[in-house]
Amino acid sequence: MARKCDWKTGCDVEATLAVVGGRWKPVLLFHLLDGRKRFSDLCRMTPNATQRMITLQLRELEADGVVARHVFAEVPPRVEYELTALGRSLEPLLLHMRNWGEQYKRQPKLQDTRSDGSAL
Repeated sequence: MARKCDWKTGCDVEATLAVVGGRWKPVLLFHLLDGRKRFSDLCRMTPNATQRMITLQLRELEADGVVARHVFAEVPPRVEYELTALGRSLEPLLLHMRNWGEQYKRQPKLQDTRSDGSAL
């Protein structure tokens, strides 16, 4: 069941950001491009995010239909996540974001300036 979205602008970019926006969702989706991952693996891959935040983000992604959750009746319990077909369709976007980030990190640091041109 998809989450109810309250579109403010009607812009299609807003719809995309409603699903993949935030600090951790794109990172989690990017890690899932390689295939199904256990929850503990996703936590290890995003060490600066709390387990609670990862859980909340994965639940939202699941509610939006881009991530599937698989629970295995084992002791201890095992939970894995993978991209759905809809989630897989985000691959070009995520790869472009990665490429843009790589290029951005190589740029020389620009001095922070105000809109009037004076330094901060």
